[in-house]
Amino acid sequence: MKIIGVVGGLGPESTIDYYRLLIAAYRELRPDGSYPRIMIDSIDMKTVLGLVESGDLSRLAGHIAEAVSSLAAAGAQIGLLASNTPHVVFDEIQRRSPLPLVSIVESARDAAQALGVKRLGLFGTCFTMRGSFYPDIFTAAGMNLVVPQPEEQAYIHEKYIGELVQGILRPTTRDGLLAIAGRMQVRNGIDALILGGTELPLILRDAGDIGIPLLDTARIHVQAVMARAAG
Repeated sequence: MKIIGVVGGLGPESTIDYYRLLIAAYRELRPDGSYPRIMIDSIDMKTVLGLVESGDLSRLAGHIAEAVSSLAAAGAQIGLLASNTPHVVFDEIQRRSPLPLVSIVESARDAAQALGVKRLGLFGTCFTMRGSFYPDIFTAAGMNLVVPQPEEQAYIHEKYIGELVQGILRPTTRDGLLAIAGRMQVRNGIDALILGGTELPLILRDAGDIGIPLLDTARIHVQAVMARAAG
């Protein structure tokens, strides 16, 4: 089993979730009581969001690539970014990386293909919902992505940054997110919803049957990483 390096802290609640998911996925592969070796470089979310907001993508890529290099120097053999938003510069980070990285977007694409869905909604931060890094990957695979209306995007982003990354999980927010998902089913005809923010599964993972699959990108990502780490 390769040593797994995690660039985390974006935000801390989902980094904790990733650690638990990695342990659980490992135990499915090796139910012998052992644990995988996992290294985490918890970088500053405020710095990353500031670079994204200012559009300084070159510095963003450099900042995260430095964290990846630190993990490699410490012995990590395969890596991941425990967040969707930084994948806006994933290709550049991978180019600079001394170790292979597993993309959360490509992992989500593969999971969507396995489900056979064709028209998917996308939730995440405003940077993820307005960015091209998800549509580019999914469109090339013959799938269409739909994002919420501007006012719905503003609601999701506000709740994401103001509550979810702080570990605040309110039933009213859950209901608000599910209401947007329901409207998108009627308005846009989506047949699946991508939880394109790794804090979103914390509040929606146990939402029950809403009529369409919810693609839990954190869990999907972990399964893809573990498959590569064990290969």
